[in-house]
Amino acid sequence: MSDDGNAAGFGMGLLIGAVIGVALGLLYAPRPGSETREIIREKAAKAKENPEEIIEEARERARNIIEDAKRKAAGPQEQE
Repeated sequence: MSDDGNAAGFGMGLLIGAVIGVALGLLYAPRPGSETREIIREKAAKAKENPEEIIEEARERARNIIEDAKRKAAGPQEQE
C-alpha cells in the first residue's frame, strides 16, 4: 500500500474518531436532550456542506500530532 493510501486511511479514521468523540461529548453534556439533538443536527449539516474543509482540518491536526510525536520520540538532544 502506498503512503498516500495510509495517509488517507489515517485521515478518515481521525475524522470518524473526531465525529464520534464530539457526538459522545454532546450526549454526555449537561444539556436538555432537545438542545443536544439540535447541536448534533447543526454539526451534521455543516459536515455535509463542507466535507473538504473538515478533511483538511483533520489532516492538519494529524500532521501536528505526528510532528509532536516525532519531537518527543527524539527526546532531548545534545547541544552542539
